[in-house]
Amino acid sequence: MAQPDSKKIFFENLSGAGKAIAVLTSGGDAQGMNAAVRAVVRMGLYVGAKVYFIHEGYQGMVDGGDNIKEASWESVSSMLQVGGTVIGSARCKEFRTHEGRLKAANNLVQYGITNLCVIGGDGSLTGANLFREEWSGLLAELVEQGLIETDAIQKYSALHIVGMVGSIDNDFCGTDMTIGTDSALHRIIEVVDAIMTTAQSHQRTFVLEVMGRHCGYLALVSALACGADWVLIPEMPPEDGWEDKMCQKLSATRSRGTRLNIIIVAEGAIDRHGKPITSSIVKELVVKCLGFDTRVTILGHVQRGGTPSAFDRILASRMGVEAVLALLETTANTPACVVSLCGNQSVRLPLMECVQMTQEVQKAMDEKRFEEAVKLRGRSFENNLKTYKLLAHRKPESELPTSNFNVAVLNVGAPAAGMNAAVRSAVRVGISEGHKMFAVSDGFEGFYKGQIKEIKWADVGGWTGQGGSLLGTKRTLPAKHVDKIAEQMRKHNINALLIVGGFEAFESLLQLYEARTTYEELCIPMCMLPATISNNVPGTDLSIGADTALNAIVETCDRIKQSASGTKRRVFIIETMGGYCGYLASVGGLAAGADAAYIYEEPFDIRDLQANVEHLTEKMKTSIQRGLVLRNENCNENYTTDFIYQLYSEEGKGVFDSRKNVLGHMQQGGAPSPFDRNFGTKISAKAMQWVTKKLVETFRQGRVFANTEDSCCLLGMRRRALVFQPVVQLKDETDFVHRIPKEQWWLKLRPLMKILAKYKTSYDVSDSGQLEHVVRNRPKESDASVAM
Repeated sequence: MAQPDSKKIFFENLSGAGKAIAVLTSGGDAQGMNAAVRAVVRMGLYVGAKVYFIHEGYQGMVDGGDNIKEASWESVSSMLQVGGTVIGSARCKEFRTHEGRLKAANNLVQYGITNLCVIGGDGSLTGANLFREEWSGLLAELVEQGLIETDAIQKYSALHIVGMVGSIDNDFCGTDMTIGTDSALHRIIEVVDAIMTTAQSHQRTFVLEVMGRHCGYLALVSALACGADWVLIPEMPPEDGWEDKMCQKLSATRSRGTRLNIIIVAEGAIDRHGKPITSSIVKELVVKCLGFDTRVTILGHVQRGGTPSAFDRILASRMGVEAVLALLETTANTPACVVSLCGNQSVRLPLMECVQMTQEVQKAMDEKRFEEAVKLRGRSFENNLKTYKLLAHRKPESELPTSNFNVAVLNVGAPAAGMNAAVRSAVRVGISEGHKMFAVSDGFEGFYKGQIKEIKWADVGGWTGQGGSLLGTKRTLPAKHVDKIAEQMRKHNINALLIVGGFEAFESLLQLYEARTTYEELCIPMCMLPATISNNVPGTDLSIGADTALNAIVETCDRIKQSASGTKRRVFIIETMGGYCGYLASVGGLAAGADAAYIYEEPFDIRDLQANVEHLTEKMKTSIQRGLVLRNENCNENYTTDFIYQLYSEEGKGVFDSRKNVLGHMQQGGAPSPFDRNFGTKISAKAMQWVTKKLVETFRQGRVFANTEDSCCLLGMRRRALVFQPVVQLKDETDFVHRIPKEQWWLKLRPLMKILAKYKTSYDVSDSGQLEHVVRNRPKESDASVAM
């Protein structure tokens, strides 16, 4: 809900003048921590506060001296794409003692620091909260010892703490995703994709051990993302006798013609009696029972390393800014909070509530209350587990319900990475629900030509990691061929339709809905899943494929910037795809650390271009060596990429030179990212369950008849919820000329990009997080689980 206008431009109300903020990273490192540090520093400086680095975590706070340094704007340049944490992290035993915390308090007071931003896991955040509770007592002790003046107690009366969770394990309750998790999944999936090719060549079984001593999130989600045959996690140990069941499953998979098996084991995996299940135990079991050629790969610290993904950079940047806002708004009575994402929405949660629930999970596991442990992990984790079981374990024919319904699935529009994962999920869930599934090749063009055939469980094996569209996809709309499409529906007795695609899919669904008055064959449940790299479909915040495209843009921008390393000052003008939608340019710009992003939704003129050149010229006169400017392909018909490149080249003479790059279709290709694989898999499973429900509701007198608005829907992600929305109701939200929604949530992120690039701008904080309480299990309909 929007806040009053007085809160619109925050820096008029929330000044950081006279405040000192310190940022530290503690515990294990995670990719994306540097993006969070950068955002805290630049936002802190932007609001007029002094910002300090505390190097080496709590150890640096206890030791003081050179470990506490004032940060400048330039000191966080070129760190966005760096993995780990450049300010260092350490586990500190001394901070756990009262004497250690006394030393830390003294060091903070010397710099006037009363605002702490802690990036770490639950141990680091619990330590910070204890420090905050003891603060006034510590200051009193310091006065007694004569280390600080008496007036310091009044001056520095309260210590304010905001936490951001940096952990690749995603083991912190109350938050959908922790900083570093998505990047760790990228590392795992890169390895799995590589292993699959060699395993297939030799007909091997691979046992992969991934991190997660107390949390099976990485194992579970990577199993979902690669379609692993078996997964072992600490929260849900397998039933007794699992060894035989697993070997039967592997054997059955091989007998259907599959040349490889993948088993994923979390390092903390246990059986029902608490006995560890290691990767070597699993290997020995497979070799002994089945005689399969089996290999073990332990990923280890590879998962912690490497460059952060686009998702982690955006998450960390948003959270860093949110952390500074939280510190500015906090009072002496405000509890220490954690800033996080729930769905696509910023939230603030009381730190200790989150910590207590995280500890409850471990307690439930220790007491062998495994079902409860899964529930306490949150609905996202629970959904992942249910979806994995649904897709990985095929029920015998005798156990399947017999619905006698035929459901067709097709791709429409341009290809997007993750489409195949969505189709696989739809086919397998549909079969599990008792339907007969049909695949339509080449979109509606194939539909009216009769390119429709039944698709079985095994036909979609190995589809999750494939890019593009294996079914084939075309931009053809159905309006001109509705009669032939209706004829094919009658011929194949199609009772429901699932369309996976972009804006063309949305238009197609509208056309089919409108044709219902003429053709009864179209009076069936129809659902659309948004899949387009442009993310320009109304009714959803995110689309399948957009995350993969963002990663392609960010990786390329990193390489392009690196190409200028050590040379003279240079500005790169980079053109992105997206049609008239500026999502890729804006969000890609935020993730890549761009100085400007030109988009259609935010009109600009020659004065804006001139101001950008002057701004870059000023920055280049300092230690900044490289500039990055993104341009959406259709942002302006006159200010083309060539024009902007020539303008920058001319105006920057003597200060910097310019280069241009058109990224083109590389944004559309490649293997889908873990996010897109899981987003596609999960929303497709949800859509098929909706289709089943609608088929049952609309089956009357021996036939399906559905002609209401709510039987023709788009399933989209709206803030915190996955919502089925009638496509007719989305018409008013759509600009059909430019093929974009009239309102787009990500436009609120643009000021964030400008602030982090040192522009003076207004920032609407009406959408910033408000302090909430941790909810054990959210209502079913509000389950976003979007972040995987």
